[in-house]
Amino acid sequence: MTSSKLASPELAATEVHGMSRASFILRGAITAGAVYGATAVGPYVGNALAASGSGDVDILNFALTLEYLETDFYKVKGTAVGLSGEAKSLATLLGDQEAEHVAALTKAITAAGGTPVKKPTFVFPVSDQASFLKLAYVLENTGVGAYNGAGPSLQNKQYLAAAGSIVQVEARHAAAISLLVNQPVTPDGAFDKPLTKAQVLAKAGPLIKA
Repeated sequence: MTSSKLASPELAATEVHGMSRASFILRGAITAGAVYGATAVGPYVGNALAASGSGDVDILNFALTLEYLETDFYKVKGTAVGLSGEAKSLATLLGDQEAEHVAALTKAITAAGGTPVKKPTFVFPVSDQASFLKLAYVLENTGVGAYNGAGPSLQNKQYLAAAGSIVQVEARHAAAISLLVNQPVTPDGAFDKPLTKAQVLAKAGPLIKA
């Protein structure tokens, strides 16, 4: 499968190295987004969590893994590529907020008697400000889709409310990046188009790194 056939080729070379279930689902979500675009991420995550019989702590650990990725992207990779101007200011703001999400989710998991998943390692295929912002646009929309897919599986209403408050901020992050790079604020229109797990895995499966 060549990158020219991918809906979001920027995601295809993004790597998540970790052995936890959360890391595996996140790898699958990123791969689904690369193949089908952000609309595929929610259904993939929802089906993956349902198939694994995950409880609330597992779902929160998936969200924590996603927040690890976004924090690392803005705070580490954003610094490495030497952002400037509005891009630098926005990346600093978003990175700080993603770090707050990490702290909040870690606290919630611990309070629930669970163990916060360890931070995986990430590889982002960007080398300059232009490629950084291009990937940021795709990652943010993918993150919103991932939260939308995971949220309905939460049983505890307090956790669901917390996830809802985070995904609203993630959507605002996506909108801010969209305006900065002159891309559609709602790339998939007024509604997401759900796909079945079979549809996603038919193309996305071969791209998921073990």
